[in-house]
Amino acid sequence: MAGWREVAAVAAGGMIGTGLRLTLDMVIPHGDTDFPLSTLLINVVGSFALGAMVATLWRRANTPNWLKVGLGSGTVGSFTTFSALIVSLLTEAQHGEWMLAVLYLLLSLVLGFGAALLGLSLGRRPRSLEIDMVDE
Repeated sequence: MAGWREVAAVAAGGMIGTGLRLTLDMVIPHGDTDFPLSTLLINVVGSFALGAMVATLWRRANTPNWLKVGLGSGTVGSFTTFSALIVSLLTEAQHGEWMLAVLYLLLSLVLGFGAALLGLSLGRRPRSLEIDMVDE
């Protein structure tokens, strides 16, 4: 059961993630028939960030749960958005932009998965470098 710290951390992280997403949408706007670059970038960056956090913070026994849920569910969960991806796909399809919709879906899946794997890989790397440097 979540305690008050977890709830507060998710709420605070949610405000941060949502604000960041809105900012990026304003910096890289797109119309209904344009490629939704901002949403793609948001989801790829969020996938990378979550992968890196899972490889680092989540593996540390002393990382408090409120920090994990605040960063994961709160910040990254509100920054990335599956619903925005679906809305973009439906909007493109309604305007007859089927190839654009398919391209966007494929890029979202491939780049999101790739970014998460890269985040996991890079998140594990600093720890191994620290061990190597201590051994020398």
